[in-house]
Amino acid sequence: MTMVTPQPLDQQEDEEMLVPNTDLVEGPQPMEVYYTYRCSCVNVLMHCQFLAPPADNAGTVENDEPQASRFTWTIENFSRLNMKKLYSDVFTVGKYKWRVLIFPKGNNVEYLSMYLDVADSATLPYGWNRYAQFSLAVVNHLHSKYTIKKDTQHQFNQRESDWGFTSFMPLSELYDPSKGYLVNDTCVVEADVAVRKVIDYWTYDSKKETGYVGLKNQGATCYMNSLLQTLYHIPYFRKAVYHMPTTENDNPTGSIPLALQSLFYKLQYNDTSVATKELTKSFGWDTYDSFMQHDVQELNRVLCEKLEDKMKGTVVEGTIQKLFEGHHMNYIECINVDFKSTRKESFYDLQLDVKGCKDVYASFDKYVEVERLEGDNKYHAEEHGLQDAKKGVLFIDFPPVLQLQLKRFEYDFMRDTMVKINDRYEFPLELDLDRDNGKYLSPDADRSVRNLYMLHSVLVHSGGVHGGHYYAFIRPTLSDQWYKFDDERVTKEDVKRALEEQYGGEEELPQTNPGYNNTPFKFTKYSNAYMLVYIRVSDKDKIICDVDEKDIAEHLRIRLKKEQEEKEDKRRYKAQAHLYTIIKVARDEDLMEQIGKDIHFDLVDHDKVHNFRIQKQMPFNLFKVLTFFYYYYFIVKDMKLL
Repeated sequence: MTMVTPQPLDQQEDEEMLVPNTDLVEGPQPMEVYYTYRCSCVNVLMHCQFLAPPADNAGTVENDEPQASRFTWTIENFSRLNMKKLYSDVFTVGKYKWRVLIFPKGNNVEYLSMYLDVADSATLPYGWNRYAQFSLAVVNHLHSKYTIKKDTQHQFNQRESDWGFTSFMPLSELYDPSKGYLVNDTCVVEADVAVRKVIDYWTYDSKKETGYVGLKNQGATCYMNSLLQTLYHIPYFRKAVYHMPTTENDNPTGSIPLALQSLFYKLQYNDTSVATKELTKSFGWDTYDSFMQHDVQELNRVLCEKLEDKMKGTVVEGTIQKLFEGHHMNYIECINVDFKSTRKESFYDLQLDVKGCKDVYASFDKYVEVERLEGDNKYHAEEHGLQDAKKGVLFIDFPPVLQLQLKRFEYDFMRDTMVKINDRYEFPLELDLDRDNGKYLSPDADRSVRNLYMLHSVLVHSGGVHGGHYYAFIRPTLSDQWYKFDDERVTKEDVKRALEEQYGGEEELPQTNPGYNNTPFKFTKYSNAYMLVYIRVSDKDKIICDVDEKDIAEHLRIRLKKEQEEKEDKRRYKAQAHLYTIIKVARDEDLMEQIGKDIHFDLVDHDKVHNFRIQKQMPFNLFKVLTFFYYYYFIVKDMKLL
């Protein structure tokens, strides 16, 4: 009898790993922090004192909500301070000790320098770290609206135990009595600090923390993942996809509707991240295509066209148009004669200029801007000949779901290459396209429809023209809670992270190690919004609807539940593999069949003998009984006694 024991599975325990600091570079380093939090801070003014949180919360740092408090530091005789730097009293947030550090005359700059410092960093154990989102402010005594406040976040550690702003505000402004920052030679500094534990993303569970799961990246499919998450979180669209006719005989890799149904079902009911290979194969992509970044606007249009075609003749025909299609009117109107030419066109998304525009409204102003046709560029008005004219675009109607593509990439003729536009570009939570008496609307527009929109999704590109990373901020129910969908990981985010931090532009990099790195500098923010999705307020209840299992075809439910069961069986088998072993049992007949043959070196052909998968703890006598009954059954069967 030959026993073969399988190789043990690699068992990796989740542990916190301490990474040596040998590769760290001295000085300020830009870094992406994956968690931002929303907090409400207590507004209490005190003289170098700190109001502790309630006793039942003291000493705990929960993962769901950060612990947050405000510390107020009143500094008297400020102009007479003659020390280079000054520390505040120590205060505690989230059981950690903090203090504020200022340079009253500037840290080798003509600005007030201010930092948040870990007060007990010198006595903390090796490898410590903590994450905090915080703001520092200098209060204006005359007008609170002129209070200067800057905020940031940082993961503090041994090498970077303080973080803040070297160029917080000009010293000339601070020391000017008329400005209101020094009254009776007193300066008031406020620090709002929110602390929580550093999250171990190796063990992070998106479903448990947020209720949503992510999508796996096949190599360079993050742009597709961000679009798919956005479409999935438009419930009316998801329901229409579920209602598309597919059959149990369809192959997901050859059917875009079935592949998308399968993907959406798994996003809705899976506990872990979902693969997209079936969908990309249904596009006709091979592995190489999955490692090439495509244009998200092109993908959006192709996908919608494919679905629109498949929906024809079904109960969901026209869904794509109902959700995404709007119309505008191109016109040319002569100035000196009575002649006007118009043409109605439809659109599924709008491309808005970023360069030269400060916000979405400025882009719409530019979109409908009137162009003069005169001089050598006169318009030929049929029987009227060449005429001075004005040319423009006005909107007949906007769709319930408005998709805005921001033109972050353009061709630079001077440099003869494509460039990315990282200029600051603002977009509102509420977008009113009826503003200024409906200046964007054509005379034929239905003025009874209120074109007020709520921001639903912000798709972000982080990087340059030759590549980068894509992710999306989405609020699925249009509540105040935002979520960041970054491939496999889903995290809760606040509105500031979803909006203001995706405007682009420049930002001063917070400084660390005061006294050593004294040159403040600004850096370009290469992470910025490139697509916005708005939902019309009047259509919100119809679009953000309930979607449950009754909306899913029965054959799809059966197929996907079977896949889930098979996946769970494989997972369970793998998890329990170390408890079992494989024993191969050779009978006399097996030996006789092999003896005298030279095709195998062993006494038996291992591929032909029977395998028994048994628990390692099974007694050998019990195993002999098991083998007896197994072979007895076949002997009796061969004798036709069964």
